Amino acid sequence: MNKLVSCLLVCIAVIMYSGVVFAESDVEKSLKTNFSDLKIDSVASSPVAGLYEVTVGQTIYYYAPKEGILIAGQMFDKAKRNLTADRTQELQAKIGQEIVRKAKDLPLDKAVKAGTGKHIVIEFTDPDCPYCRKAAEFFEKRTDVTKYTFFMPLPMHPDAKNKVRYILCQQDKGKAFEEVMKGKIDNGKYETCKSAEVDDLIKIHESVAAKMGISSTPFFIINETPISGADIPKLEQELWKKGVEGK
Repeated sequence: MNKLVSCLLVCIAVIMYSGVVFAESDVEKSLKTNFSDLKIDSVASSPVAGLYEVTVGQTIYYYAPKEGILIAGQMFDKAKRNLTADRTQELQAKIGQEIVRKAKDLPLDKAVKAGTGKHIVIEFTDPDCPYCRKAAEFFEKRTDVTKYTFFMPLPMHPDAKNKVRYILCQQDKGKAFEEVMKGKIDNGKYETCKSAEVDDLIKIHESVAAKMGISSTPFFIINETPISGADIPKLEQELWKKGVEGK
């Protein structure tokens, strides 16, 4: 058993010994006091008395309010079932359903559109994300897709915002998108425009990603099925499945 799991078990043992039970509202107050930078989505009881499950996005932590200890690790039952993994899967499914629901109100006319295929793909991407470029290469070869792209430049890629502006400044945005994702302007020799219309469009793209609750790229919605990451086999499977269902 690795050190992380061992540490978690020790912490659980200490908490169980204390035998103190807190109301979930008090647990949340304690968390906000001790870990003010944590953006908490929910607090709930865990299978262990005195230890509470804390969700932050798609990540699950455990918190011991009496000791003020926040634990990052996995919880197993005596049958060696990974309870944390099960809950994470449930959480991801719930978040995915919420994203799909919100996607019905997306301003697709503000996205960069490519293709005329029967499969509708909504994409959230970063021009400098290597996994996004891998996915772009995959979709470029598909003729059965209509893709709507929203840009979500990540802070770790300092030039991504400029590349988004470059794309949105062009008359043929689809062609510019392909050019950028192939790395053709990575040498930094490109020009952008100064346009209030483009400024507004950039703000719309960024606000769409925030409202959807998407925090990483690439992210796709294929015919109302959410897929996180450049998981090419999964993307292929989803497109194939939808193709079979559509026959």
